[in-house]
Amino acid sequence: LENEAVDVMTLLILRCTQTVREATWDCSLCIHYSLCSFPSRCKAPVMPKLQGLEFWRTTLREARYVVAPMVDQSELAWRLLSRRHGAQLCYTPMLHAQVFVRDANYRRDNFYSEVCAEDRPLITQFCANDPEVFLKAALLVQEHCDAIDLNLGCPQMIAKRGHYGVFLQDEWDLLEKMVKLAHEKLSVPITCKIRVFQDVERTVGYAQMLEKAGCQLLTVHGRTKDQRGPLTGIADWEHIKAVRKAVNIPVFANGNIQHLSDVERCIEETGVHGVMSAEGNLHNPALFEGSSPPVWEMAEEYLEVVKEHPPSTQSFVRAHLFKLWHHTLQIHQDLREELGKVKSIEGMAEVSRQLRLRCQEEIAREKEGVAVRPQGDLPFPHWRCQPYIRPPPKELDPNGKSECSEVRITSQKRALEDSDGTPDVLSKNKQKKQARNPYKNWDPESRPKYLMCDQCGHPKGKKCVFDMCRACCKKKAYKDVADCPGQWRETHRTPVHTGRGHTRALYWIHRWDMMNNGQ
Repeated sequence: LENEAVDVMTLLILRCTQTVREATWDCSLCIHYSLCSFPSRCKAPVMPKLQGLEFWRTTLREARYVVAPMVDQSELAWRLLSRRHGAQLCYTPMLHAQVFVRDANYRRDNFYSEVCAEDRPLITQFCANDPEVFLKAALLVQEHCDAIDLNLGCPQMIAKRGHYGVFLQDEWDLLEKMVKLAHEKLSVPITCKIRVFQDVERTVGYAQMLEKAGCQLLTVHGRTKDQRGPLTGIADWEHIKAVRKAVNIPVFANGNIQHLSDVERCIEETGVHGVMSAEGNLHNPALFEGSSPPVWEMAEEYLEVVKEHPPSTQSFVRAHLFKLWHHTLQIHQDLREELGKVKSIEGMAEVSRQLRLRCQEEIAREKEGVAVRPQGDLPFPHWRCQPYIRPPPKELDPNGKSECSEVRITSQKRALEDSDGTPDVLSKNKQKKQARNPYKNWDPESRPKYLMCDQCGHPKGKKCVFDMCRACCKKKAYKDVADCPGQWRETHRTPVHTGRGHTRALYWIHRWDMMNNGQ
């Protein structure tokens, strides 16, 4: 509109009758009454923001079965599949607030490309450690979701390095500012997902602080920040029960959910309003229906949804197929390798089809009375959707050593981030690189030492007269109309010439010739 300054963030919809100056504002289509740029024209009343139990009953439609926010796993296609099989509320994957604000491609690939009318109610989750950045990110998505969730439960090492997730749970002043600012400025409610402390009283005080700051719904994962990976263990529902009794906002429980019976038992024992499932949902998207269908049915249905709503990367689809076929792939190792190699959705679908045929052949032999592979500790045949139970960590002998060296390697895999010293074992990525290049020197102490550039800190050229690296030397030579005498291969690998000196010489030679010719 040429004659009107319309605020893009409000996304107001105009219905023009005659001219732009005589535009009629249809406030029934206005997404943000509180952010309206034209309050003098707006005749509609300001709609109050629903809070607490009213928000849960009205907006979330009393949702009890909830799909958890899972990085690279709870994308649109998976959310739609889960909704078809009993899920009543879904979360987006965790989004990094700072990256979301500054990177338009990140916003498009991870959120805007997945906006769908069928995918409601929906809560968008962010990780953040700055109140202003968190608010800016939330303002960009609030018209496309029903609430904004602050991730305070991620226990991974990347969260520790980025200073977000569960590693903010001791900074109550910062969290109070973040939740309070979002509660005051957003047009949708603010929710939080937390982990518990060892002490029940401290967990209760933590939840009450968030409620007082403006949190309208609280999801409590009944594990501490140290319970992750091989040390995941069992979630403590007593902490969740104590929080439920201490706050006046809806509470969702998370942890120990593998079957529909676990959902009902958790609600009965803790009194929560809903139950969230993550790993249980990944291995059986029909968990909330109380069924364990054949894996190929879920895989084929998921691939059909992917055709309609393709994710931003194929790795999401591959990861879901690995989860669904987990138990079967332990038997058919050749197809496991094939699934990891294929480069297209069609290739993944073909591997899934081959797995289905092998399972159906096994079922036919079983009906004929032919002996088949034992199921082990699985409650159902491997070709049915069922949860994956994490094996407990190996017990240590009196000397503090485990029976298997794999436990020690697993515990030290991230020693670089957990300790200040240098670990004896390389990280997993460096081990892969070492396998590809076994002759490379991976010991930092024995690597040759280089003199650093005075400008940027990169290794400088051995014969550079300016004591600089190639890039800095080139800039200085161009600026000062000079050449580095030691510019050849042994110094900067390629010559460092500006060309300005040569051009100037040609210019004066040309002028001299013209003067001699009388021109």
